[in-house]
Amino acid sequence: MSDNASKTAPETVTAAKKLFIKTYGCQMNVYDSQRMAEAMGSEGYVLTEDQAEADMVLLNTCHIREKAAEKLYSDLGRLKPFKAEKPDLKIGVAGCVAQAEGEEIVRRMPIVDLVVGPQTYHRLPQMLRGEAPRILTDFPEEDKFDHLPKNRATRRAPAAFLTVQEGCDKFCAFCVVPYTRGAEVSRPVQRILSEARDLVSRGVREITLLGQNVNGWHGKGEDGREWGFGRLIRALGEIDGLDRIRYTTSHPNDMADDLIEAHRDVPQLMPYLHLPVQSGSDRILKAMNRKHTAAEYLRLIERIREARPDIMLTSDFIVGFPGETDQDHADTMRLIEDVGFGTAFSFKYSPRPGTPAYEREEIDSKVADARLQELQALLTRQQKAAQQDMVGRTLGVLFEKPGRIPGQMIGKSDYLHSVFVDTGDVQIGDLAQVRIVESATNSLRGELAA
Repeated sequence: MSDNASKTAPETVTAAKKLFIKTYGCQMNVYDSQRMAEAMGSEGYVLTEDQAEADMVLLNTCHIREKAAEKLYSDLGRLKPFKAEKPDLKIGVAGCVAQAEGEEIVRRMPIVDLVVGPQTYHRLPQMLRGEAPRILTDFPEEDKFDHLPKNRATRRAPAAFLTVQEGCDKFCAFCVVPYTRGAEVSRPVQRILSEARDLVSRGVREITLLGQNVNGWHGKGEDGREWGFGRLIRALGEIDGLDRIRYTTSHPNDMADDLIEAHRDVPQLMPYLHLPVQSGSDRILKAMNRKHTAAEYLRLIERIREARPDIMLTSDFIVGFPGETDQDHADTMRLIEDVGFGTAFSFKYSPRPGTPAYEREEIDSKVADARLQELQALLTRQQKAAQQDMVGRTLGVLFEKPGRIPGQMIGKSDYLHSVFVDTGDVQIGDLAQVRIVESATNSLRGELAA
């Protein structure tokens, strides 16, 4: 072997370092995990699905669900044996629990090497190299998106997330988001469109726009003026090859006229809208600081359905909020009956430290449990009815992965239902017309339309 060959050989055989990421919670965390993986790629890390072979484990946390911090510490406890066997293993905690807990995480779990909040994860490489503090949970003035890698993976799945807005200024009494994600910040139009075009160039056909209050987005447009969310959707609809647009999560108070009209006018905008209401009682809505009434929500639903009659609506409900009475619960049940949701997420209220509702007296747990069961039974009936209405219809389906049965493919319908098709005639990334022949518990089965 020549001297030159011996000098270059070690570079060609160096094994890539492995990064394992566990993502908790919302779609925005999924997006953030992808971006963190890309940031760590600059340090020579590649993703692995096997935690045991990882050189770095990153837990990207969510603070919305009950006992979020306890779940994190439980997972960190399970990592102790891995750290003992591999002392060089790097362990990082990111996301909203990292933002809320900060130094407490390292104090309770010394095995943790890095703690980084959702607005500073672009600095992970510097933290790993010791060029930045091991705990970063501030809200920097710089835009993290300006510092993330531009050269991203060459190929993507047919559906992708794209964050356009972060933070929230609504300060609902039950919610920690304003404290963990900060004030509302909207990304400029040019950066959003550039990222969308990049995704489409690498095989993406459906983009879901993300934000804690996504329809509150208002960014600087290409013409120098401030755009509303509806205008942004229209601009995205002009991107050749972007066949589907979705967005989540929305607030009723930010369903502006231009956005409702976009549901009517932009064919790429799917007939599906997640619009959380949380309660049907005006008294509880006021206590939650939601700043809308049940009647205003219902009028808004009427306007949306006038613009897009075939739209499917989903929502969020909190049951057992402090002070909730039987009448308040009955008001919520009546609103659900009046709207008719395709599906909905529902939870029993759980207090979050630091929120205005935290110190309020909770209602009896058994009463809240009974109300939740009654509410979920109604929502389940509505979901079954909505899915059964799909039987016999022909829907667009974007195929995303193979099923368990050989030849079977799974995709998402226009209405975000999982659709199973037993055929080998479509590939991942195909968008095909499918006739729905059967409704299952949480999915549909179909046949390719002739």
